[in-house]
Amino acid sequence: MSAVARTGLQALPTFEESVLVLIDHQPFHIANVNSHEPTLIVNNVIGLAETAKACGVPTILTTVAEGRGGHLVQGLQDVFPEQKPIDRTFISAWQDDRVVEAVKETGRRKLIIAGLWTEICVAMSAIQATGEGFEVYVVTDASGGVSKEAHDMAVRRMARAGVVPITRSALTGELQCDGVRKETAPVVAQAQAEYDGVAFGLGGAASRLLRGNRRLTSWTPQKARAPRPRRSCAPAGEAAVSRTAITQGRTVSDAVVPAPHK
Repeated sequence: MSAVARTGLQALPTFEESVLVLIDHQPFHIANVNSHEPTLIVNNVIGLAETAKACGVPTILTTVAEGRGGHLVQGLQDVFPEQKPIDRTFISAWQDDRVVEAVKETGRRKLIIAGLWTEICVAMSAIQATGEGFEVYVVTDASGGVSKEAHDMAVRRMARAGVVPITRSALTGELQCDGVRKETAPVVAQAQAEYDGVAFGLGGAASRLLRGNRRLTSWTPQKARAPRPRRSCAPAGEAAVSRTAITQGRTVSDAVVPAPHK
């Protein structure tokens, strides 16, 4: 196992040393994200993928049980139209030899991961890869969980295991490192303008213009799934009480369903 730097310049990711693995950004998983607004996750992973591709960071796409969970979300697949995602049966991507071999073939040891759900497929993969000597970074706002608590607890658990949690915007800045790196600066600036509304090195008017023109993807499920009927906790003969869950601006309401008459 190689030594992993936790502090200093060597602890920061670079374009030249990094490899990106994107795990299970599929319709079924996205539809069950409650830790974030799902559109935020989709936009962040697309922005992450676009930056990685433009800056020469090898990217590996993987899905799980594609026949049930659906194909990779279209906006992400469009970034890599020629790449077929590795479809797994293992929950942890790091237990699939094809994924591991694809990472090792790059010769890079700084492993960047984003995926769904944070508490399962992402955490399992990140913790295992860390144990094998990789420097693992998890992009927390391009990942999501079935609840805010599930996502947060997974991030804490991974951090205790040595995984570095990081946001997409922070990661992009660390990868760029130097604002005058001409080969990658335009790509990073464009990503910041499109996905963060930030225009570095430009005047206020130009910054506002870019913010107004940034491209955001609105995600909708590819296939509608019938909701699973909920069991009522109300006594027989009484109506079930409606529940409204509000998670970071996203509202999900359960219909009021009368209890069945005997």
